Amino acid sequence: MPHQGPADAELAAIMAEITGPDGEFRHRQHINLAFLAVRRYGRAAAVTRICDWIQQIAAYARAPQKYHHTVSRAWVEIVAHHVEADPDCADFGTFAARHPVLLDKRLLSRHYRSSTLAAPAARHGWAEPDLLPFPWSPGQDSRAG
Repeated sequence: MPHQGPADAELAAIMAEITGPDGEFRHRQHINLAFLAVRRYGRAAAVTRICDWIQQIAAYARAPQKYHHTVSRAWVEIVAHHVEADPDCADFGTFAARHPVLLDKRLLSRHYRSSTLAAPAARHGWAEPDLLPFPWSPGQDSRAG
């Protein structure tokens, strides 16, 4: 990934930490990225950083259409909820073992209809869960934006 500034250098360092030598970036690595960002920056800043970073990754891969705002933000929010419930866990492997539901790529289907996530509004902006609300209070989360 070419370096263009401090945010790019930061992302490159984190990506090297989570992808390893093979460069694999699948669901587990997305969750690891969210885990690191939430622990380093807190929920609200992690949402912004992760969404920006995933857009950069998609653009770098010449697939900007793959970026989905609601999916990206929802996963960060869900990971943040678990990090906040387990604040002393600093190791991702341990965290993932304690919260295996996060490794289930279908988790969002508990909260969203597929038609909701397929809509352009959800792809480009935030869509609230329409099946099962997230377990945190709307007044205490970072979903204002």
